[in-house]
Amino acid sequence: MALLAGERKSPVIHQRGADEISSAKRRSRIGYLLILPGFIFLLLFFVLPVFSLLATSLYTKPPGADIGQFAPALQFSNYTDVLSGYWPEFLRSFGFALVATVAALLIGYPMAYLVAVRLRGHALLQGILLVLIIAPFFTSFILRTQAWKQILADEGPVVAVLRAVSLLPPDGRLTATAFAVVCGLTYNFLPFMTLPIYANLERLDTRLIEAGNDLYASPATTFRTVTLPLSMPGVIAGTLLTFIPAAGDYINSALLGNNQDTTMIGQVIDSLFFRVVDYPGASALSFVLMLAILFLVILYVRRFGTKEIL
Repeated sequence: MALLAGERKSPVIHQRGADEISSAKRRSRIGYLLILPGFIFLLLFFVLPVFSLLATSLYTKPPGADIGQFAPALQFSNYTDVLSGYWPEFLRSFGFALVATVAALLIGYPMAYLVAVRLRGHALLQGILLVLIIAPFFTSFILRTQAWKQILADEGPVVAVLRAVSLLPPDGRLTATAFAVVCGLTYNFLPFMTLPIYANLERLDTRLIEAGNDLYASPATTFRTVTLPLSMPGVIAGTLLTFIPAAGDYINSALLGNNQDTTMIGQVIDSLFFRVVDYPGASALSFVLMLAILFLVILYVRRFGTKEIL
C-alpha cells in the first residue's frame, strides 16, 4: 500500500519540479530583458565610439588635402608620432592625478570616518555634514575651478598671507603653477573619494573596534588592523573614481595653469581636435590615454584590490 501511495504521489512531485524549472527559466528571461536596455546603451555610446576612435586614429592626410580632410588608412605611425611628441604631458597628467588622489585620500578618509563612525547615532549632524560634502556638486565644475583661480590669485588673501610669513617670495605666485592645478584637482574630485569611503565605513560594525580596544590594542593599532582593512573596498573605489577623471582632466590645468609646465594631456587632445584639427593625432592620444589608464587600474586592483572588486 505504501508503494502504491508513493507511486500516486510521484506525478505530483514531478509536476512540481517541472513548474519550478519553468518558473526559473521565466525569471532568467525577465532578467535578460531588464539588462537589455543597459546593454544597448553601452553598445551605442561606448563600444561603437571606441571602435570609431580607433579607426580615426589610423587615418592619414592625403597630399594636398585641406585642413580637416583625412582618408581611412592603417597609419600606425600616428601612435609613435604622438607618443614621441607628447610624452611629457602624459607623465605630467599621471603625476598630477596621483598627487591629487593621495591628497584627496588624506583629506577625505578622516572626513568619512568622522561622519560614518564618530557621529553614528547623530542623524541630524550626519545629514548636515553629508550635504556639505556633496555641496560642490550643486555648482558647475568650471565655476568651482574659476573660484579657485580667484582664491589663489596674486592679489588674493592666500598669496598675501604666504608672502607676509615669508613662505612665498615677494614676486612669487600660486596660479600658473603645478600646486594650483593639483589643488583644483583635489578639491573638484574630493567628493568622489569621500563618499565611497563613507558608504563602506557606515556599514562597519563598531563592535569590532570595541573588541580591539578590549584586547588592549592602541587606537593606531586598531585602526591599522581592523578599520583600515575593512574599509579597503571603499578606499579602492574612491581612488579609482578620483584618479581616472583627474588623469584626463583639462579644465583645471587650463584655468589654474595654462602654461607649458602645467599642460596636461587633456589640453593637448582638446587643442588637436578643435584648434589644430588633427583628428588622427587627437584620436591616437585619446586611445593611448584610455589604454594607459586601463592598464594602471588593472595593475592597481590586482595589487591592492579585494575579492569584492575583482
